Amino acid sequence: MRRRSLLIAVPAGLVTLAGCGDDKKSDSSKASDSASPSASATSAAPPPKIVDGPLPAITAGTTFGTKPTVAKGTGDPSKQLAVKTVIAGSGKSVAENDYIQAHYLGQIWDTAKVFDNSYDRKTPLLIQLAQGSIIDGWRYALQGKKVGSRVMFSVPPTWAYGTSGNSQAGIKGTDTLVFVADIQDTFNATSSAKGTDVAQSDASLPKVGTNTDGKAPSIDVPKTDAPTKLVANYVIEGDGDKVTADSTVLVQYKGVLWDGGKEFDSTYGRKALTSFSLQQVVKGWAQGLTGKKVGSRVLIVVPPKLGYGDNPPSGSGIKKDSVLVFSVDILAKM
Repeated sequence: MRRRSLLIAVPAGLVTLAGCGDDKKSDSSKASDSASPSASATSAAPPPKIVDGPLPAITAGTTFGTKPTVAKGTGDPSKQLAVKTVIAGSGKSVAENDYIQAHYLGQIWDTAKVFDNSYDRKTPLLIQLAQGSIIDGWRYALQGKKVGSRVMFSVPPTWAYGTSGNSQAGIKGTDTLVFVADIQDTFNATSSAKGTDVAQSDASLPKVGTNTDGKAPSIDVPKTDAPTKLVANYVIEGDGDKVTADSTVLVQYKGVLWDGGKEFDSTYGRKALTSFSLQQVVKGWAQGLTGKKVGSRVLIVVPPKLGYGDNPPSGSGIKKDSVLVFSVDILAKM
């Protein structure tokens, strides 16, 4: 059975951003080369019981954010979901359908074979805790846990890869999996940029609201000629890592037309965040977000040659040769 990529595919609502005519492989395809807790199929199994154990010991790397070493499981693992909070964090609580950012290690109970870990890649997992996006064991084990927590849990096949297993990762259909996850952050539909407001002094450019209450910011487009070159300016400057050209980002955004200021797309309206590779979107987005810091809100003005030119997506409300204006909150990257 083909395993889903670690990353979420661009959802239907993002038709107005998806790039075309680019033969480069996206981060999603690259990520599929590693064994992740991504779902191989939508599970129809009932929710498991959450039990305390048994769980193997963590023998090294016992501090949050460091790669753990986990002992081999002894005896028979639970047929339910065994979950233990090894380190209790004090941040926000994780909820169903949140996106989480976490470092993790996964190994097989019987052999202690590590089939994947994000610590060696130095890149945490960024994924949605939603059915069909990640194995159910993760969904049930991490709900209610707080940011800053280290959680250890064992997942029997019923809430992992089922009787088919995951041959790519060397996981048999009878294997119980053991995970250690360090929850770094959690994001939902009310998440916003966080940082320092930057002066918007150019009257010839749109002015974007600086509210950080999870509601859509205003975008006031001036009654002047649109710029002919790409504009990508901080509205709020965060202090996170810089986005690179091959990053996958988690964002809130709102898009309006320069001509008339009409909104044509928004995550706020859908009440759902969006995660995608910068290799999957129009050139104006890819170029405009590259080099910007996580946590920021960015004004992006996309001229037609870096947007859709004379071939806008059908049903998008975007006319030929439209200049597009976006407010983009960069919540996380991987």
